[in-house]
Amino acid sequence: MEQDFEKIYEQYKQQTEQQAQMEANHPNQDGKEEIVAVRKNDDGDLIAFKTKTGKELDYISALTEAKAGKIAHIDVFHKYGRDIIRSEPDGIKENNLDQLPEF
Repeated sequence: MEQDFEKIYEQYKQQTEQQAQMEANHPNQDGKEEIVAVRKNDDGDLIAFKTKTGKELDYISALTEAKAGKIAHIDVFHKYGRDIIRSEPDGIKENNLDQLPEF
């Protein structure tokens, strides 16, 4: 019996998209900061972040807080010889850091 890999994957994807929407719609329960706006340089690189409480963080401060687990929905990963901040890959394009309004 041949499995329908495509169908199985599509069902999985639908379930995870629904889960991502549910998680995104629930307010941050643990009191962590949330990034609501970003500042970019002329090259389009993210250089600063604004949180829901109005706090403005430069890139290094945001990295430090994200590594300490103080910012919700943010991942820090190591690439190109440095640490990089990015949105949690939740499948929702609208909450990606690049999509947030600028301040």
